[in-house]
Amino acid sequence: MSLTVIKLGSSVVVDDHGLLRTDLLAALCATVAGRHAEGERFVLVSSGAIARGIQQLGLPSRPTAIDALQAASAVGQGRLFRSWDDLFAAEGLIAAQVLLTLYDLGDREAFVNARRTLAKLVDMGTVPIINENDTTTTEEISFGDNDLLAAQVAMMQGADRLVLLTSTDGLFSADPRTDPSARLVREIHDVEAALTENDVGTTTSSLGTGGMRSKALAADMAAAAGIPTVVASGLRPEALARVLAGEDEGTRFVAGEARWSSFKLWLRYAKPARGTIEVDDGARRALSRDDTSLLPVGVVGVTGDFKVGDAVDVRHGDELVAKGISGYASGALRRVMGERTEQVREVFPRAPAEAVHRDRLVVL
Repeated sequence: MSLTVIKLGSSVVVDDHGLLRTDLLAALCATVAGRHAEGERFVLVSSGAIARGIQQLGLPSRPTAIDALQAASAVGQGRLFRSWDDLFAAEGLIAAQVLLTLYDLGDREAFVNARRTLAKLVDMGTVPIINENDTTTTEEISFGDNDLLAAQVAMMQGADRLVLLTSTDGLFSADPRTDPSARLVREIHDVEAALTENDVGTTTSSLGTGGMRSKALAADMAAAAGIPTVVASGLRPEALARVLAGEDEGTRFVAGEARWSSFKLWLRYAKPARGTIEVDDGARRALSRDDTSLLPVGVVGVTGDFKVGDAVDVRHGDELVAKGISGYASGALRRVMGERTEQVREVFPRAPAEAVHRDRLVVL
């Protein structure tokens, strides 16, 4: 049984006035239902709650203040899900509403619980409709945009593919609205090179966030889990049908074998770093080449205020070397940094030998 995560941008869900594109979404639901009947399973990540709220409240434009965005989301979220529920019910399917915050994925226990719940919903034949819980989220605990949320959901569920539906036909070499020579890039193997070679900006609709750059970054995240991504037009229902049929449509981001385990994917992309550990040349070489743990002796600086069990970035100068789960609180690590294990034990007899154990470390 294959699983596809489909993300729909605000420009696909609503028009420029915040009105639901009912006929378009009905056609997309019919496409999903047809594949569902053949045994495929789907999770949808739907933007549009804030845009629907803006329209309902009669606001002249998208607010910038967090409390106003939260209010718009509170008004629009229920209306948006009700529409999805009605559309899938018309196709004989049950929709399930799931609202997530970054905390739900950043905490390991909450992450595992969310993964189990989504897996059960999919096993029961429902179509989970996921959105960020904008009503309670803040800038500090926000995913930033639903492209990254969709990538994290795909990784969390071990999806077979990620489809990002937007208002363009895919990733272009330049902005096709202003550059007539812009060409559609059909296949990408190296996201970093593609971002460098093509004029990929962050232009968005007036009602949404994100942009093509965030989609490329989301595809890169999915690729780390071995999940291919397709960016295609959501304004043409036949485009989704072609993508699901494996036909040449949109821009395909090719993924190789998964680079990291589920735990390390969670650590790399879902758990926010609470501080930084600076390391010396020897520690950098050992981490990058030898798959070793980070010992206090290799630490030359500690930034931030973190606890045992918090995630930290490991840096060497300007280079981000790794990310891991700290075995020390920041204050304790400052006291013993640069010291050998026997010296550390004189200060903290029961302290772990490792500042960050290799099993809880992902080298970047």
